[in-house]
Amino acid sequence: MYNHAPAGYVCPFCLVAAGIEHEHVYTTQRDVVLRTAQVTAFVAAAWWPNNPGHVLIIPNQHFENLYELPPEYAASIHTASQRVALALKATYGCAGTSTRQHNEPAGNQDVWHYHLHLFPRYPNDQLYELTARRRRASLEERVPYAERLRDWLTANAPGCD
Repeated sequence: MYNHAPAGYVCPFCLVAAGIEHEHVYTTQRDVVLRTAQVTAFVAAAWWPNNPGHVLIIPNQHFENLYELPPEYAASIHTASQRVALALKATYGCAGTSTRQHNEPAGNQDVWHYHLHLFPRYPNDQLYELTARRRRASLEERVPYAERLRDWLTANAPGCD
């Protein structure tokens, strides 16, 4: 109903969720920090100046936006965001976290697959003032962040004491 993906769109997030690395997708499987039956979370390739290592959480099935996201996927995404937020606090030493999600071009959506941004936050980090200044982080920059989060999430998986 509210879809904007062009005809023939190859969804980069569907490739990430499927574990496929592709030359036109910046994310690699080394960026992935959490994978469940319904969602995948990974360190994003686009970084803001004062918030390195932010994470995207996506449904493994393709839904373009919030309007078509089934409630069970929304619940899984929210559960994953809570786990990853705790990992951000424990491993990055951030002072807080923020989530952000965009729908349609007017809402600043630029990948046609639902995704939730989860940012580590620091005092005076100017995240919302600097959104136009994001940059593409290299794999070498992203991997240490992903490794720290993945290690914490593995060690603190539900049911682990």
